[in-house]
Amino acid sequence: MFMQDDASCERVDKDAIDAIVSHLPDEDAILRLSNIFHALRSEPRLTTLYLLLEKDMCVCELEHALGMTQSAISHNLRTLRQLDLVRVRKDGRFAVYSVADEHVRALLELSRSHVVGCVQ
Repeated sequence: MFMQDDASCERVDKDAIDAIVSHLPDEDAILRLSNIFHALRSEPRLTTLYLLLEKDMCVCELEHALGMTQSAISHNLRTLRQLDLVRVRKDGRFAVYSVADEHVRALLELSRSHVVGCVQ
């Protein structure tokens, strides 16, 4: 990438840029966001989240929907839980998974809208 010395670039408004930079997420938040987006690069994890948008499911339901082993699904769910993207609750002898909160729901729905909008 071609970098110019900001002293020679009339577009640089140092005060405006400093104000923008001061409102960026801190390093810990950026790392956490990076981990979330990295986890969402996995098609099975992303598909799992979209399934959970539609219905809370146990591992055996996800196994049927995804055609994957329970072991692989459990591994993906553990990753999603560690990132606070899904929640789990007990229902009798079953662990039932759901999307963690409205922020995750909004992220997934906005992402889907973006992709659908870009295709048209």
